[in-house]
Amino acid sequence: LSMSVTPVLSDEHQVLVELDSFWAEISRTVGEGDFQAYSKTYHKDAVVVSGISNTSQPVSRSLLEWENGFAETRAGENKVNLAFRFTNRINDATTAHEKGIFSYTSVRDGGEAKTTYFHFEALLVKQEKWKTLMEYQIALASKEEWQEAHKP
Repeated sequence: LSMSVTPVLSDEHQVLVELDSFWAEISRTVGEGDFQAYSKTYHKDAVVVSGISNTSQPVSRSLLEWENGFAETRAGENKVNLAFRFTNRINDATTAHEKGIFSYTSVRDGGEAKTTYFHFEALLVKQEKWKTLMEYQIALASKEEWQEAHKP
């Protein structure tokens, strides 16, 4: 009698796999200008906080402000790359607090690439899928800080 054994992922490891997939989907939607899919990564009552502009607002307002940028990317007027690295990850099976740095690179109409780094925190909940409940863009980060953060 021969049995194949499938390794079982620990719950903690499985949650990190799911969260890494969540962040990869956000990167994909931003890079492709897929506004509809990007919008679905947020909880309907999500809040976006910016330490840079000292604002707090419902994600519905932020999405209205970001929609044109997605349209430009989708139309090929702007090439965008979004990547995440983490400095602290606290989670259980249905909640997560992710802290790190994201890198946003944009190239408009064949011009020079401009990369900006942001310290961020995100509070996520999992219902059927992971959703951002709170996004806090804390402050600008340096390239050195980015390089020291952990890749997912």
